[in-house]
Amino acid sequence: MMIPGWRRILAQNIRRARTLTYHNKNINNRVYVFSCPDITRPVASVEVPINPDSTIYTYAAKSEGQDLEQLVSLNKMFRTKATSLALPPGSPHRVYEPSYKGICRFILTLMLFYSEQSTSIRAANVIYLRVVSQVDKPSVYDVLRLEKTFRTTFSMLVVHMWLCLQRLKAEGKEGVELGQYVYEIYNHDLEMRVSKAGVNLLLSKWMRELEKVFYGNIVAYDTAMLPEAKPDELQNTIWKNVFSDDGSPTFDAAALPAVLAFTRYVRRECTCLSLTGAVHAIFLQV
Repeated sequence: MMIPGWRRILAQNIRRARTLTYHNKNINNRVYVFSCPDITRPVASVEVPINPDSTIYTYAAKSEGQDLEQLVSLNKMFRTKATSLALPPGSPHRVYEPSYKGICRFILTLMLFYSEQSTSIRAANVIYLRVVSQVDKPSVYDVLRLEKTFRTTFSMLVVHMWLCLQRLKAEGKEGVELGQYVYEIYNHDLEMRVSKAGVNLLLSKWMRELEKVFYGNIVAYDTAMLPEAKPDELQNTIWKNVFSDDGSPTFDAAALPAVLAFTRYVRRECTCLSLTGAVHAIFLQV
């Protein structure tokens, strides 16, 4: 029979192992925490000013008299030099692996908390939450004049998942395995989003259809980034998958500046990720 004191300690550590969270004022989601001296983000943050005096913010204004200024503002977007996405020391986005000692670490070790699989799952959680924190920013939709609906959010989610998985794939076997965990977390989150959108009947059918769309888009983005691809293939793919309401290849002239700006963003993020250090090695560090 376990004495009450030890029972209480064991229960506390089980709760800690299951609900370790990292709270950040910039990310309102739960994040499993782990230590990485040079932790990176899978996508760069698009910091869109919300100051009414900002030239970028004025793009989201509805006044027709500002069309020229809006066009100039969009044309300037995402032209900054590509850099590594490694987080600097002291970044609020850093997360840390809990460093327990003694009986706490012994119990967590018995529960396989420090196993390679558990560590990878925690790393995948952090990576996916970085993706979601980017995708769910209202300012991104405002500046690109995209109505924030399930369709547009899903399209943005696919783009950023592609950026993330493409980079992890470059890390070889470990990166591919970590990417699989990220994909599984994405699938669970997507199911919750579909349910939240009001689809409770035939949920599995919806998920199968969205899976087809996901893989179709991934192939299209991969193809558009090949060396032999046409110069405008990526922008055409982005228009069709993100901006077009019906998947039509025919461009809407009014949306062209936003499409070009987002295309620059995608290309820049690919370069930024290529300049970032070994992602899987960083995330799997204990």
